[in-house]
Amino acid sequence: MMRSWLSRISGLLLFLQSALIVTGGAVRLTGSGLGCPTWPECTKGSYTPVAHQVEGPLHAWIEFGNRLLTFALVITAVATLIIVIRKARKDLRLLAIGQVLGIFAQGILGGITVLTKLNPIPVAGHFLLSIALVAGAARIYAHRAEPEVAATPPSGIINPLRKIHLLLTLLVIILGTIVTGSGPHAGDIQARRFGFDPRLVSWIHADTVIALLGLTLALYVATLQNKSINSAVKRFGLVALAQGAIGYTQYFTKLPILLVGAHLLGATFVWIYAYRIHLAFTSSTAEISRSEQKG
Repeated sequence: MMRSWLSRISGLLLFLQSALIVTGGAVRLTGSGLGCPTWPECTKGSYTPVAHQVEGPLHAWIEFGNRLLTFALVITAVATLIIVIRKARKDLRLLAIGQVLGIFAQGILGGITVLTKLNPIPVAGHFLLSIALVAGAARIYAHRAEPEVAATPPSGIINPLRKIHLLLTLLVIILGTIVTGSGPHAGDIQARRFGFDPRLVSWIHADTVIALLGLTLALYVATLQNKSINSAVKRFGLVALAQGAIGYTQYFTKLPILLVGAHLLGATFVWIYAYRIHLAFTSSTAEISRSEQKG
């Protein structure tokens, strides 16, 4: 029964961590970043939007809704931690604790972004912390039913390739935050930008994506003998190609809001599927370890 609950709660945790990125993007794309101009209150003297708020009801409620999601995340993360402790899953305990602490850190960092009037540095940090929390939630969900097994990493070039692949994916995402922090969708018309040439950083970002796709192809070929890992690489490749297509389309169509939002959602999927490759290696080597133990 507890295993079933861990499956449900950890799945919900992963969904909510991903949803927070999307709602954060909605805040930015609708110019609602300062819809609640202070923190932790929404407006002076009230934790919720008030009638006739200067920032406008739409912007205020969009930002407030994004803040409310944090409370759902706290409840879900604490529930996950309780179940992990009750199941005596020591392998997941630190990950579950990290989710709780990370969500509180995310709330504080979100407050800093508001109090600094959407300075692009804490805004980018806010997004990257979400990416880290998504990875942790994905790992909990992937190992929700697995016993602890000491897995031996694969030999040869495959293991270095998968590590470089994960790091390059992270670099692509970091560069994406720099592109966003240099472009027009700041969350508020008065917000500071990084000051880089948007065209230049966009092309650097695109070149890194091309390098990632090339590495994905190399990893695909290198893992042809392992069905589970190869399947994970293939799925990542399809998601990355779709994300690249959205990225190029939004760039050449002058960054329409809907496409930028789709690209942000796509970045979340790219990271999840990249991390699933990493998890596929763990699962695959764990299966090998079990076979060796039985033998």
